[in-house]
Amino acid sequence: MIRRYLIWQHRWTGLFMTVFLVIVGITGSILAYRNDVDRLLNPRLFATPIHGAKALDLAALAERAEAIAPQAKVWYMYVNTEQASIRCVPRTNPATGKPYEIGFDHLILNPWTGQELGRLSEYSISHVDRANFTSFIYDLHTSMTLGSFGWSMVGYVALVWTIDCFVGFYLTLPVGLGRFLKRWKYAWWVKWRASAIRVNFDLHRAGGLWLWPLLFVFAWSGVMFNMHSFYERVTQAAFDYQSLDAFIASIPAHPHDNPKLDWRAALTRAEQLMTQQSAVHRFTVQRPAGLAYIAESGVYSYTVQSSRDFRSGNPDTGVFLDGDTGELRALSLPSGEHAGNTISNLLWALHYGDIYGLRSYRFLVCITGLLIAMLSGTGLYIWWRKRRIRVFVMKLRAGPVRSPAPVVH
Repeated sequence: MIRRYLIWQHRWTGLFMTVFLVIVGITGSILAYRNDVDRLLNPRLFATPIHGAKALDLAALAERAEAIAPQAKVWYMYVNTEQASIRCVPRTNPATGKPYEIGFDHLILNPWTGQELGRLSEYSISHVDRANFTSFIYDLHTSMTLGSFGWSMVGYVALVWTIDCFVGFYLTLPVGLGRFLKRWKYAWWVKWRASAIRVNFDLHRAGGLWLWPLLFVFAWSGVMFNMHSFYERVTQAAFDYQSLDAFIASIPAHPHDNPKLDWRAALTRAEQLMTQQSAVHRFTVQRPAGLAYIAESGVYSYTVQSSRDFRSGNPDTGVFLDGDTGELRALSLPSGEHAGNTISNLLWALHYGDIYGLRSYRFLVCITGLLIAMLSGTGLYIWWRKRRIRVFVMKLRAGPVRSPAPVVH
């Protein structure tokens, strides 16, 4: 009875998730190569590294951005060898007391020369073009382009998917313990010479088994992204974990729009603090990656890629320093401090296809996204074929339809 119920549950939750998983799988495959797709569609936004030259430092890029667009101020930036992506917000117009209309939110600079490569506006579903195509794909992947409602809905689907991962795995196990492994090994095979329905069933079952670790990673990390408070409660119950709220609370807040330290002074002090912390916590700094000023807390954040990072594209090692005094306010390490946070950052890297910059893993993520869509399609086909058989059997049991007897007057 338990197995029968789980089959029923697996069937109907699978049908419920079909459209979502097909969309999530295909868009996830594209996002695994987001930078490459962006480079293909918008080559003007990517610079060619200059061999033998030294890239501009983060403070110089921030100063250059504010010189190019004086009505905007830099919020944060992420830098790699091909572009400096600088998030800008409008300054307040002293004449009107209202923010300037700057017409963009990201300024893209050449990290080697500081030359402007382009300006990007916030993605809008009503205006999708080459410049924001991957932003549209990301929105479709994370919220089905339905805003906060879609974001929550995708989170619930991810939670159902996580549970169904275990249900599906259980249903591949043979009934009874006799010759267990010998009978279970057939669940891992695809009988290519069998009938179409049999091949389809084997693809669904064997594909789910071979991909199970990644299916679970994508499902549970989806809960982490879209149902973060629920994810934090579960992780906190199982591991040593510092929640995001607790981390923010550890930074004394001094809201300040105009800190005493400018970008140059802040970067110099941040580099000193990072050098000190790397010696204390025994990690090596590999490259600078980002700089930001968080006015709500009155702190600068300085991000680098270090030996503690899982991700190479968007590293997470950072120091937070007071915008007025330069005092260290917090240190963020992606691994080695709290087990729950280490696991969370590893999940993040695995989901994004960016684990130590391995190209082979990125390719695996891309292929897995397509296979997730395939598994959903095979599950739908299995349901459709079984439904046809059930309808056919019901008609046979009902027997031939008799004509009504003539009415005698």
